[in-house]
Amino acid sequence: MKSQNKIPRKSKAVSPVIATVVLVAVTITVAVAVAYWMSGITGQYTSFEKVEIQTAIVTYDDTDNYWQIVITLKNSGTKAATLTNVFVNEVQTGYALLPPAPDAGTITAMLDPTFATDPLHIDSGASDTVTVWISEGTGVTLTSGTTINIKIHSAGGMDYIKLVQLV
Repeated sequence: MKSQNKIPRKSKAVSPVIATVVLVAVTITVAVAVAYWMSGITGQYTSFEKVEIQTAIVTYDDTDNYWQIVITLKNSGTKAATLTNVFVNEVQTGYALLPPAPDAGTITAMLDPTFATDPLHIDSGASDTVTVWISEGTGVTLTSGTTINIKIHSAGGMDYIKLVQLV
């Protein structure tokens, strides 16, 4: 009796060379797809804000007795920065469209004439200014030559600090 477990010799399989070429092509395709996917994910998590304080110009108004500090900022990070608060000597400033009234004894900041109370947005690569007024009066005793600490806080939790000497 003949064995029934014999494999017929006439059936043919894929050649080992072709199988290897197909396997390598599939592996390369999957590797390229994973690399593109990973670069997209890392791009989302590696963007950062970096605001540089380029200049701080101090002037004194003799007529109304207040200091005006114009701060030029540049966002050299890879994502937009949102600036939310301005602190002078660790005291949060109020916001105003105009300089403070004479002898008001206040510290105010102008983030932009159109963004008086809203956060200031600076796109990546863009520049903007922040103007801080410090008037003399009740509770505020600063003199010419005094160094003050100006800190600008962002929504991303970063603080950008500049020491400025009053003229």
